[in-house]
Amino acid sequence: MEFFVGSFGTGPMAFLAMVVGLYATSLVVLFTTGTVMTLLNKRHPDRKIQKREPTHDALRDIRSSMKQLMITSVCLSIGLYAQMKGWTLFAPVALSWWSVPLFFVISLMLHDTWFYWGHRILHTKMFYRFHKPHHMTVTPTVWSNDAGSSVDTLFAHSYYALVLFVVPMPALVFLGHRLFDQISAAVGHCGYEHFASPSARKPWPLLCTLYHDQHHQYFVYNYANYFSFWDRFCGTIHPTYDERVEGFEELYAAGKRDQA
Repeated sequence: MEFFVGSFGTGPMAFLAMVVGLYATSLVVLFTTGTVMTLLNKRHPDRKIQKREPTHDALRDIRSSMKQLMITSVCLSIGLYAQMKGWTLFAPVALSWWSVPLFFVISLMLHDTWFYWGHRILHTKMFYRFHKPHHMTVTPTVWSNDAGSSVDTLFAHSYYALVLFVVPMPALVFLGHRLFDQISAAVGHCGYEHFASPSARKPWPLLCTLYHDQHHQYFVYNYANYFSFWDRFCGTIHPTYDERVEGFEELYAAGKRDQA
């Protein structure tokens, strides 16, 4: 935050500069991740998860994502600006060898909980109309992640506006979490499984692309974002998820044998 203090002070211009800078960075991440994953998918067509092809317009998703990323950037800026102004309950912990990994994991776990229960609420009759635009994409692509309604975005990303008020997370860890979130979520929508491994299935809590892809296919399973423990605990994990992860592992192994 020293850059904003030195260049823009701590007034409204600093907040505006945060929003603009974070939004520009989000767009770079959007198009970089989308391009890289599109090229990777073309190299491995056998890893496609669903047989059906996407039926929606990629440009529509890109335009919607660009709009929603502005809302996300405002949420991030609210949290960072409040911390910079000293409005939070606690000052941020200094960066160190232990604070970076600790607060990164804490933030992932908190956001995963926030996302899971917010996502469940969005699937209720009262709120589903706000989430439905995102679910028009039954076969997701790498451009689908941020596409949707503004209310949908706020359910997931208001976390970034609020968490720094109560958690003394260093700003760089906070931004690192958001970068990880944007990239991993885009990969989770890419429609091809490149990262299946034993750590992505029981008894481990990590995920791979198949996890959220099944959510788009079946709508009432796999609500979480980074980990599977909430879905496993609440009985909302898709019954074939672990088996299909193992199937992709076997596919990788067969491909390596063919190349040998």
